[in-house]
Amino acid sequence: MAALSFSVYAQKEAEITALTVAVAGDKPFVIYNPDSKSLEGISLSIWEKIAKQKNWTYQYKYFDSVDKALNALKQGQVDLLAGPISITSERVKDFRFSQPYYQSSLTIASRDENASFWGKIKPFFSMQLLIAICIFLSLLASVGLLFWLAERKHSPEQFPADPKKGIANGMWLAIVTMSTTGYGDMAPVSLKGRVVAGCWMIISLIFATSMIAGIASTLTLSGFSSSTITQVEQFPGKKIATKMGSPAVGFIDEHQGKTVLVSTLTDAMEKLKNKDVDAVVFDRPQLLFYKNKHKAENIHIPNAEYYKQGYGFAFRNDSELINEINLILLTLSEEQKIEKIMTEYIGDN
Repeated sequence: MAALSFSVYAQKEAEITALTVAVAGDKPFVIYNPDSKSLEGISLSIWEKIAKQKNWTYQYKYFDSVDKALNALKQGQVDLLAGPISITSERVKDFRFSQPYYQSSLTIASRDENASFWGKIKPFFSMQLLIAICIFLSLLASVGLLFWLAERKHSPEQFPADPKKGIANGMWLAIVTMSTTGYGDMAPVSLKGRVVAGCWMIISLIFATSMIAGIASTLTLSGFSSSTITQVEQFPGKKIATKMGSPAVGFIDEHQGKTVLVSTLTDAMEKLKNKDVDAVVFDRPQLLFYKNKHKAENIHIPNAEYYKQGYGFAFRNDSELINEINLILLTLSEEQKIEKIMTEYIGDN
């Protein structure tokens, strides 16, 4: 019986020595050079380790879209599909998948306007903040005027008859009182002046806290009004680009964004750069890889991740390769060889 089992196993090994591997997907999982026709990437590095352990020979067949590659797999033109293939409920109806070799997710890429000097100081020049400052100065001028009217006859050395100098000193006294600095260089001496000072002390306690809260709120809202998109709550009404066929299409629609479909991730990022769209939603590792290769474009990618999904190798439903490949994938994962491959391409992100 043992000899028979070994014979059957050896026969199966002989049957799968030559494989046609479909390849499709984006960098860094699939990197295709159209000039040299060469292929490399994370998915292919993992596959090549599997094939080496099994002594399988194979040839790659490149497709410019995952949908075309899946169609070829379904028609029996290839034996399996390698690339960043998301394992979704829809795809599982027609194909079998290996265990995930990488857990991906969707994320957002947008222009990082705050990376420039103007982006950092822009909130301080917002209309709301300028209005708040004007109200504050008007209030100080009013209190300064009241101090001058109350004190000019009783303390002319502190509050001269000249309105400009007198009101200016009154404003200085109002600022010192509000900030509780208490330099002692100026103080009201008349009853009216002390009443004004007392009322201003109470009012300034309320006003100062309200003013600080208002300025903080203004700066925060100004930051939100920036074109840097960091969360899905900013999607409504915004143009969001993604690749055709990506799970991101439904994600954008769900959060009321205006979906802009493109053929490649490069097209999407070009639209972002040219300000044709407000953001790009796609798989996180691909966006991180693009950002690392295009640092000058000031791309912002937040820590938020959505729609967790696994990448695996795809097979026809009648394929007998899956169990053997899963066993090797587990071994590679336990030995942290997959993690090392990931680090080579996208770093520790």
